[in-house]
Amino acid sequence: MGKLQEFSIAFTSNKLVYSPGETLSGRSIDTMVKNMLKYKTIKVNCVGSCGISSKMNDTSWMAEEQYVSSMLSVADKGTLPPGEHNFPFQFLIPEHAPTSFEGPFGKIVYRIRAVIDTPRFSKDYKTQRPFYLLNMLNLNEVPDIEQPSCAVTTKKFTYLLVKTGTLMLKARSDLRGYTPGQIIKLSTEIHNKSGKDTGCVIASLIQKVTYKTKRPMFDLRTIAEVEGAGVKAGKHAEWREQIIVPPLPQSGLTGCSLIDIDYFIQVSLKSPETVVTLPIYIGNIAVNLTPSRPPPPNPLPHTPLPPMQSLSPGPVVPSAPPAEDELEGEQGAGGLASEEIPTKSHSQQDPSGQAPTMSPSAFSHAPSQALPQGQHPQSADSSAPLFCVSTGATIPFFADSNTTPVPTTCPLILPPEYSSWEYPHEPPPTYEESCSSNNSSFNTSMT
Repeated sequence: MGKLQEFSIAFTSNKLVYSPGETLSGRSIDTMVKNMLKYKTIKVNCVGSCGISSKMNDTSWMAEEQYVSSMLSVADKGTLPPGEHNFPFQFLIPEHAPTSFEGPFGKIVYRIRAVIDTPRFSKDYKTQRPFYLLNMLNLNEVPDIEQPSCAVTTKKFTYLLVKTGTLMLKARSDLRGYTPGQIIKLSTEIHNKSGKDTGCVIASLIQKVTYKTKRPMFDLRTIAEVEGAGVKAGKHAEWREQIIVPPLPQSGLTGCSLIDIDYFIQVSLKSPETVVTLPIYIGNIAVNLTPSRPPPPNPLPHTPLPPMQSLSPGPVVPSAPPAEDELEGEQGAGGLASEEIPTKSHSQQDPSGQAPTMSPSAFSHAPSQALPQGQHPQSADSSAPLFCVSTGATIPFFADSNTTPVPTTCPLILPPEYSSWEYPHEPPPTYEESCSSNNSSFNTSMT
């Protein structure tokens, strides 16, 4: 009776990452050791599906959906003589297939399976190999993505039993969408109209994954966190910080109806407890920011100016009163000069307080302009693969490439722990809910 020494699957050009609508090709490799192996059929399957559960890391799915299930018979009833045998296969990936994903309560996985079906009373041989799908999200297709995301809230609170105070918290990001490797520029304004100092201010980039079971489950993860000092009593202060977007699965998971991913920036004060959220998108193709003004025309040849009639300037008449925002920017709220809030800690910095050097290949589909100012790839090979381990609930995340994935390191990524609570009472709003005029969180008042 024959025996197999090796039974494996190889993809063409060792490619592991594919896009919807692309053709996946490869071969199954069988190596005989001795004698001959009889078989009834040799089959190769391409399968892709999503499953979710109410228990962590449980594969007894409560709900499932399938994206691809194709079977190809590469050999029918025969005998494998000793030696190596290759059986080529080819599958077309559906256009609607979502990006690969893996979380604690569900996953989207794709794999190729091969089976050698032997006659009765003989051992069947099976093997499988996963591949990854990347359904690109073009941020330029999201409406108003180039606009800033803003939120403001006012909190009235009591301190020292009988005294009351008011606090205004306002946060703003420079865009509404980012790709891995880009920098979120965050500005925060705090006006403390009370006689009590506030607690520290914290800005967090948070991932919210929704598993759509009968009772929807929400898994929240803090991806990055920055902490600033508090604001003194009666003071108006501003805080400007930056967060680098680590490799993350894109928002939405288009094509999947069981799992949804949202991202938002949460800015909060510990005392008094005040929170605002800024919904954002994470995508694969960066926002194309066109200049707001056309480039200046070619300079004209220099010509001498005519002699001035008078050196004394005439009266200056303003065309319009200064804007209210300009006055606030100069004086701060309530006519007080603004103070700068110092940063106490940043999860994307090493203990010495310095940001580690970024590797340009550590981010998936990150344009060169997404790197910090003054930092450029020095020896980056445009044909080199982009591979990284994502921060967030996902499998190893690849960018589109035709070559063998090579692991890279990114010291900026600190993998946080999963939250221990499964059903938050008030999950953060989605982007659409936050932008809805009927349920807007941009202007709220908390008492």
